[in-house]
Amino acid sequence: MTTDAVSRPCALPGTPLAQERAGLDACVHCGFCLPACPTYLALDDENDSPRGRLLLMQTLLDGTVRPDDPDVGRHFDQCLGCRGCETACPSGVPYGRLLEATRATLTTHRPLPLVARLILGVFAREWALRPALAAARLVRASGVAGWLARALPARLGMPFAMLASTARPDAANWAATGDGQRGEATLLTGCVMEGLFHPVNRATERTLTVNGYRMRSTPGQVCCGALHAHAGDLETARALARTNITAFESCGAASVVVNSAGCGAMLTEYAHLLADDPAWAARAATFAATVRDVSALLAAAGPTPTAPIGAPRRVAYDAPCHLQHGQRIVDPPLAVLRAAGGIRSVPLAEADQCCGSAGIFNLTQPEVAERVLAPKLRRIAESGAEVVATGNPGCLMQIGGGLTLTGSPVVARHPVELLDADYARGTRRD
Repeated sequence: MTTDAVSRPCALPGTPLAQERAGLDACVHCGFCLPACPTYLALDDENDSPRGRLLLMQTLLDGTVRPDDPDVGRHFDQCLGCRGCETACPSGVPYGRLLEATRATLTTHRPLPLVARLILGVFAREWALRPALAAARLVRASGVAGWLARALPARLGMPFAMLASTARPDAANWAATGDGQRGEATLLTGCVMEGLFHPVNRATERTLTVNGYRMRSTPGQVCCGALHAHAGDLETARALARTNITAFESCGAASVVVNSAGCGAMLTEYAHLLADDPAWAARAATFAATVRDVSALLAAAGPTPTAPIGAPRRVAYDAPCHLQHGQRIVDPPLAVLRAAGGIRSVPLAEADQCCGSAGIFNLTQPEVAERVLAPKLRRIAESGAEVVATGNPGCLMQIGGGLTLTGSPVVARHPVELLDADYARGTRRD
């Protein structure tokens, strides 16, 4: 924090937002962030733009507005936290950290909505999370999710459409072999990934094995804490981070692989999250340095290509916000898709724009999420793709649910799934 920031009067001293004030001071109000902000484009309100929200943060610190003002809270509630503004910002404003700090500050004056508290409570407790995900799988397998998605009005049916879209009837299942020459890696299995997308986790392990990594398991890992940090519950996020660091330290693998963009962005932020904890700061920084997105590891390995077989499927890539903007990983997922000989990549306009998922945003702010998703679905239809590939469970569910509700034949799949499916067909080149 700069000397100037410390010397200025502050209406909220000692709060998370006050501690991040130096980042707020970096904003020069240029407006480059406006066209990169999905809520500004959808709502056409300066208060729902990054520049407007940064100004609201400043007025909170100056005491011009109160932290219990419902209008102020609404504008922060309606932010997706996609961090597209960070990529567009020439001044390097750390908007994601500022948003989390603001929400953490506001939660002491205004509680989170009941639905948010319930979801976050479940994800923080393994004894509640496991049966909740088991119940979701049962609803999906029974066909009830798909039926409700079709029977209910669109906004009520969307959560069931999202759940139905996670089914993988065509999931590959084969035994991968490799020499392990690239070293040992372990997978963050994740909450939703293992609970609803476990075929993607197995595909991740197989493709890494084929590409020279020896996979190890890490028992004791828990939710990454991203949902909690984004909602402003930093203490729960820190508790989950400590548990994960301990678990992965015990594993000892050189790389912690993540196939969920949001989780990966969170794990790389553990160093910042625990920076003020003397007992954990160094351990968190060491751990964060081991985190790798699966596409980055595969791209570094080649990845091993497959030969074309039959007519290739047309695949459009949609970049997850927390991969492109949060982790600044752009080319590796495309390298994964290029290695799959069974697909042909087609361009997707505005692929860098958010789909409206944003963790639990599509459940707490369904109207805004729907308005953000609508142009994404139009662009997918215009692309002529048969498959849209994206590397984040929330994006897979949001886009997949939207495609289901509109009756589109397009399906949403993780890039690793597509490469794994080609490997399963035995089309790997020597």
